[in-house]
Amino acid sequence: MEKPRVAVIMVPFPAQGHLNQLMQLSCLISSYGIPVHYVGSAIHNRQAKVRVNGLNHEDVEKIHFHDIPTPSFASPPPDPNSPDKFPTQLQPMWDASLSLREPVASYLRDMANKFERVVVVHDSLMAVVVQDVSSILNAESYVFNCVSAFSKAVFTWDLLGKPLPIEHPKELPSLEGCITDEIRDFWALQFEPLSYRAGDLYNTCRLIEPAFMELLEREEIAGSRKSWAIGPILPAKLSSSASQSESRYRCLEWLDKQEPNSVIYVSFGTTTSLSDEQIKELAFGLEQSKVKFLWVLRDADKGDIFDEQVRRAELPEGFEEKVKGVGMVVREWAPQPQILAHPSTGGFVSHCGWNSCIESITMGVPIAAWPMHSDQPSNSVLITEILKMGLFVREWKQRTELVKASTIENVLKILMASKEGDEIRKRAEELAATVQQATQQGGASKLELDSFISHITRGNDI
Repeated sequence: MEKPRVAVIMVPFPAQGHLNQLMQLSCLISSYGIPVHYVGSAIHNRQAKVRVNGLNHEDVEKIHFHDIPTPSFASPPPDPNSPDKFPTQLQPMWDASLSLREPVASYLRDMANKFERVVVVHDSLMAVVVQDVSSILNAESYVFNCVSAFSKAVFTWDLLGKPLPIEHPKELPSLEGCITDEIRDFWALQFEPLSYRAGDLYNTCRLIEPAFMELLEREEIAGSRKSWAIGPILPAKLSSSASQSESRYRCLEWLDKQEPNSVIYVSFGTTTSLSDEQIKELAFGLEQSKVKFLWVLRDADKGDIFDEQVRRAELPEGFEEKVKGVGMVVREWAPQPQILAHPSTGGFVSHCGWNSCIESITMGVPIAAWPMHSDQPSNSVLITEILKMGLFVREWKQRTELVKASTIENVLKILMASKEGDEIRKRAEELAATVQQATQQGGASKLELDSFISHITRGNDI
């Protein structure tokens, strides 16, 4: 009996922003009629499904999830008072993920017996786990980069100990202070296994990061491997699935009642916990600005998000009552792509994680940048200095300082109610038109995705 021809195996890194992007990519590749298998621990497969944002439920149903046994790991709470905002509470989980190598290798060998070709698409931080793909004759692997081309280039040349060889803003954030020694060591483990990859995928659009894509395609970085810039990989039509909680509907219903471009959306992603003192300053800054706001106030994730013991951050007494009609505070998981796509949303106070940036770019929403760790400081430079679709709330060099209410108030007024803010918004809308067109039939990113699909199905009439 003839074997089915190609299967794609997704191996995500267990952190929300990474799980999310590989879920989006899974649905995209599946739309070409290729079976896609999403591989991870039971906890993280469940997390990926529970937190599906904007994806169509029927598309997710087509993905095959495979739970790999993972050793138990400590799941401590985040420390909101730490001056260093890197999510060290997730390190035990990441260390535990290294033990997936053997069961993943066994799974890949099993799949290689069932399909003519097995294509592994893995996060760059999972190279150690998938490295045995190199010993399977009918298997090949591709790295999916969950960061901007700019951040990847900044980090790559930083690790080489060389200056970025093209024109760039004077001050670039170095890795120092962005990450911990532990995650740097974790990265270092990936370097040799990364050499086994057959190519690179990027969740960016070549039209907005051309110079940085060219840098990453240089022979000294990519070798003879091909790169595909296929982003943004958000679905063209965002779904409002029936699995949404009441609060999700509430915040979107609240936005329905507001004027176009009148609301600032405030969210710091899944890996940042603000101190009580900073929460108070942010609350007062929002109140004093008189700008309408939707504020997602949640603690950073623990390794196991299903462990219900979560800190409930305190707001100033009577705050929600005082801002009734002007602002809304959401404490649950929020449908961010739908919020950013809403016509009432006119700005985004963001930590500048790449999911948030690429969603904001796609929806044409200008950003008030407040980077916290990892690639966020370099993403914030990309947004403010290179793409010119945002401004800083707080620059990276001032990361240890408390951001005062007066600073927040001032930035919100500039972004939401000034000529400068209007110009930034116009620029954001122009970029949105560019990347939206790029993902449509015949567009730059769609052509690169088609090229990748042709490459992995080469020699097959799929």
